[in-house]
Amino acid sequence: MKKIIMLAFSAMFLFSGFVQAQNKKSKKVDTQSIYQFKVKTLDGETFDFSTLKGKKVLIVNTASKCGYTPQYEQLEKIYKEYKAKGFTVIGFPANNFNGQEPGTNEEIESFCKLNYGVTFPMMEKISVKGDDISPIYQFLTQKAKNGLKDSEVKWNFQKYLIDKKGHLVEVYYSKTKPDAPEIVNWIKE
Repeated sequence: MKKIIMLAFSAMFLFSGFVQAQNKKSKKVDTQSIYQFKVKTLDGETFDFSTLKGKKVLIVNTASKCGYTPQYEQLEKIYKEYKAKGFTVIGFPANNFNGQEPGTNEEIESFCKLNYGVTFPMMEKISVKGDDISPIYQFLTQKAKNGLKDSEVKWNFQKYLIDKKGHLVEVYYSKTKPDAPEIVNWIKE
């Protein structure tokens, strides 16, 4: 009788271990997608990220008085070249780094159009780090929300690549130019 009870406990123990292993394999990280967000554009209109379903997206935090500000030109170039192929750029002006984006939304819009001919969507000025970080940048920088990795926005013109399903796939820091081969090759995939 003792052997039967021991065998029964052993079988239950093995079975419960098997079930736990199967549950771990089937559990997916419960991540969000970019499509849940609605933000305001520079001119105060609502921009719904769900309108971007099926497109690849490059999200970038921008500033008008930064050494990387000329990247606006490359951002506009790749936007124009690939927008008909399901790609877009979304700019988020932010004043988080040495006050390099002091302008109002109206001033930022005028600066971008006059100096760089920007036609890609530009959102209203937000915070990309700190206690007042915007919800969309919480998504971009927190693995618990994006499912890929934690990252910190280190400077202006940091780039976040979003796939056609609204998920984060890569982060590139400011030094990587928007028209770098690794970004352009990803757009073309």
